Amino acid sequence: MEGGTDALLTRMEDPLLADSILSGIEFNIRYDRGGNDLRRVQFSRVSWDTSLEGKTLHDWAVRDGLEPTPANGAKLVIESVRRGGANGIYHAMEEADVEAIMSHPQTMIGSDGRLVALGDGHPHPRWYGTFPRVLGLYSRERGVLELEEAVHKMTNMPARRIGLPKRGLVKTGWFADLVVFDPETVIDRATFQEPHQYPIGIDWVMVNGEITVADGIYRDLRSGKILRKEVS
Repeated sequence: MEGGTDALLTRMEDPLLADSILSGIEFNIRYDRGGNDLRRVQFSRVSWDTSLEGKTLHDWAVRDGLEPTPANGAKLVIESVRRGGANGIYHAMEEADVEAIMSHPQTMIGSDGRLVALGDGHPHPRWYGTFPRVLGLYSRERGVLELEEAVHKMTNMPARRIGLPKRGLVKTGWFADLVVFDPETVIDRATFQEPHQYPIGIDWVMVNGEITVADGIYRDLRSGKILRKEVS
């Protein structure tokens, strides 16, 4: 967004530009991540109205007495920007596509989720359960991946692709980054409705040779470090 939020709001004062901007947002709601349904756009963080966190653009429209159309959704997006902006979750993927892409031999498994304080905001559930979900749902329950293949796609494969030396395998002389889990029980519990839930089935975690989770209890050792790609 060229010029940032202030520039956008200034452009919105020009009727012609405002119509163009609203049309562009409406287009994205109809044909891009909005999926032509305001219920597919969910708020994860709304500093100016925390009651909207976890709710959808559809919920906001109905609350304010608006018909939940893409056009009204676009107006609410601009209103959100005026009030300070918000973070959102877009329900735009189909499970069949997720499974097809996941099972391709050249795909790896990762997440752009990050650490969050328990109960802070209404984040995407991947912040809590990406990898346990792969192990429990896609590998054990659905059989999309064999367990060994799932682990490979989450460990050695990305380590080699990104360029992280001596990581991704259990090997003498390599960094001991280990997760001990029960393949019969491991799974995520975080949902879009209740995201702040830890996974189950993970008893032990070792980071750089230090045990950071023991019998399911976190130990505040902070043995991790920033990893940078090794340039040859």
